[in-house]
Amino acid sequence: MSSRSLNWLKFGGLVGAAFGLGLLVAGLLDLPRTGNAQEATVRNAIAVVAPPKLPPTVQSLQNLSDAFAAVVDAVRPSVVYIKASKTEKVVAGRNRMQIPPGFERMFPQQKPQGPETQRGTGSGFVVSTDGYILTNNHVVADADQVIVRLLDRREFKATVVGADPNTDVAVLKIEASNLTPVALGNSETSRIGDWVLAIGNPLGEGLTFTVTSGIISAKGRRLDGLQNSSYNISDFIQTDAAINPGNSGGPLLNVRGEVIGMNSAIASETGFYSGYGFAVPMNLVRLVMNQLITDGKVHRAAMGVAIGEASPKDAKYAGLDEVRGVVISSMTDDSPAAKAGLELGDVIITVDGTRIDRVSQLQQLIGFRRPGELATVEVARKGGVKKTYKVRLQALPDEPKLAIADREVPEEDAAEKGAEPISMDKLGLSVQALTAELVKEIGYPAGTRGLMVTSVDENGPAYGELWNPGPSLPPAIITDVEGKAVQSEADLRNALKGVKDGDVLSLKVLRLTGPKTSTKLVVRIQIGATP
Repeated sequence: MSSRSLNWLKFGGLVGAAFGLGLLVAGLLDLPRTGNAQEATVRNAIAVVAPPKLPPTVQSLQNLSDAFAAVVDAVRPSVVYIKASKTEKVVAGRNRMQIPPGFERMFPQQKPQGPETQRGTGSGFVVSTDGYILTNNHVVADADQVIVRLLDRREFKATVVGADPNTDVAVLKIEASNLTPVALGNSETSRIGDWVLAIGNPLGEGLTFTVTSGIISAKGRRLDGLQNSSYNISDFIQTDAAINPGNSGGPLLNVRGEVIGMNSAIASETGFYSGYGFAVPMNLVRLVMNQLITDGKVHRAAMGVAIGEASPKDAKYAGLDEVRGVVISSMTDDSPAAKAGLELGDVIITVDGTRIDRVSQLQQLIGFRRPGELATVEVARKGGVKKTYKVRLQALPDEPKLAIADREVPEEDAAEKGAEPISMDKLGLSVQALTAELVKEIGYPAGTRGLMVTSVDENGPAYGELWNPGPSLPPAIITDVEGKAVQSEADLRNALKGVKDGDVLSLKVLRLTGPKTSTKLVVRIQIGATP
């Protein structure tokens, strides 16, 4: 072997020995084996802390959490995202110039534009395997096109099977099969304080299929701002589960995964969630849904009465041991209720054996029956007298009828009636006897009889029940007190004989509703009571 080769061999041996020695030293010193940043994070920089030891009572919270997660897993595939659009022709606006023919090229910014498309989004939920879907009427109202997107991102063009503005319920249909329908629960048995979940698509595309939780805050809520008709049924479930624009039409669920309401509205000064959400109860939604699917429209029946919530004075007058029921505040002589024997001022306490507590409940029990059916109505009257009547229901009219009197006031009556107002301290009001000239002057139908209310004492018992006349409030006319007709001061004083503080009086009052038209109301005043 040459000396050159021997030198290279000695050099390689030294290099190998040095490398081996380096590995040994690195192992002893536990130096990092690589410069890669990801490898450097394998070891924990901070010691792992074990979960805290908690008392067994915490298990109930874990069970609730597990229940919420299980409900969401089961129901989310049934929730849908809805896109609705409506195309409108553009009408020349106030700010658009009227361009003479031939001068259009000089004003290019004023060229006619194409149709405008309005778009909105909402939520809904599947109720059948073959594609029936529930949502709010206001989500799809007047839409030219409705698109439904499922959780798995499939999209379908939907048909509006039917819609009911009075309950804000609509039914859609998509051509799909093997869908996952929700379980429809009983909203009547749900309780204030029950935990609920809301699933929907708040604020559009970016937050689809969002889940929020809360409790039922109240039931039987009325939202006057949503009343677009006197026939609206307002019976909302109130919840503090976060609901925003876009949640409309989505389900409100109990912890068993049953839909107990359809999210519909919020109460907010900003238009966004502020703690008050409202859902249409499922029992009402189910009634409407079945009719829309079967007939494409909702059949509505009526007794021909105007009704209101019973007040403490109504309950006392009718001898009820609690404040409940619904008062007949107005009706026409030819209404089904009047023909059956019901009277103005009656407190309806049961219908077909079902206890009545509020207006919306009565509306649902009567409103979704078929016209021509008989309803068994129990009422309470003065002193606790209870009567039961069979009322044959009529189709809900397009416009409520008004009671119109058509009798002339005899001239001899006009001479008896004075022109000066009469003070009635027990009622806290002043009245004036009517004459034919006065009836004509204030605009009531010819032949109207009674006593005109000229003023109401703000510190008297009638304040809040009757009103002071003014330019926008024509005077009320009292026609009878406790079933006794009143046309003069003597009539009214006789009707008030024997009345003592604490007694509740029932007055029938006419209110002007249009040119030469009026309607009759019942007003209850507790003597000696002030607001």
